[in-house]
Amino acid sequence: MSAILPARAEGLTVRRRGRTLVGPVDLDISAEGLTILMGPNGAGKTTLLRALHGLERLAAGRVLWGMPLRAARAAQAFVFQTPVLLRRSVIDNIAYPLRLQGVGRAEARARAAEWAGRVGLAQALERPAEVLSGGERQKMALARALIRSPQILFLDEPTANLDGRSMREIEAILREARAAGTRIFMATHNIGQARRLASEVVFLYRGRVHEAATAEAFFDAPATPEAAAFIRGDIVE
Repeated sequence: MSAILPARAEGLTVRRRGRTLVGPVDLDISAEGLTILMGPNGAGKTTLLRALHGLERLAAGRVLWGMPLRAARAAQAFVFQTPVLLRRSVIDNIAYPLRLQGVGRAEARARAAEWAGRVGLAQALERPAEVLSGGERQKMALARALIRSPQILFLDEPTANLDGRSMREIEAILREARAAGTRIFMATHNIGQARRLASEVVFLYRGRVHEAATAEAFFDAPATPEAAAFIRGDIVE
């Protein structure tokens, strides 16, 4: 199978109503690791994630993947801060991507049941997705994203509104996914979470990459005053 990574964004720019939301951004995405995207509110984290994944129309620039664009799209997955819920059971939500690929219903549901067990939803297979708690919804969304074995997974603050127990469980799922070979690119505002998970940190400020470094270098010796202030918990505007 061809590899989607390494990849590179060159001059990536997103504009809306004449206003530049992100860019220009030049960014390399290595083949391995877990990148945490950080920055103050309004820095453009969600927009950058969506642009990398192809959900935003670029005003300029491009994203160069290691394979043709159509194949690259199929090798990615995206989990939103507020999960998308289909009006069906948990097992059928998780199985949905496989059904879109033409996998038979019985096989898709069997694989979905396996993934539900991996994320702690084995007892909720036939429950309607809309009755799940916030943490359960994120686990279901992660299982639905990972069931296709994507080469890269984008996540937009998946634990922003969760309690400590749910956050710990989600982080465990992400560690397992990374260990299994999934490249993870994730936005979070939680500095503690970033310290626990990141191999690399990209600090976004006013729509541009202000700093990019290994997690150790970023947290121990930030290269810019804005990044240092953000790590301290100061207000960065």
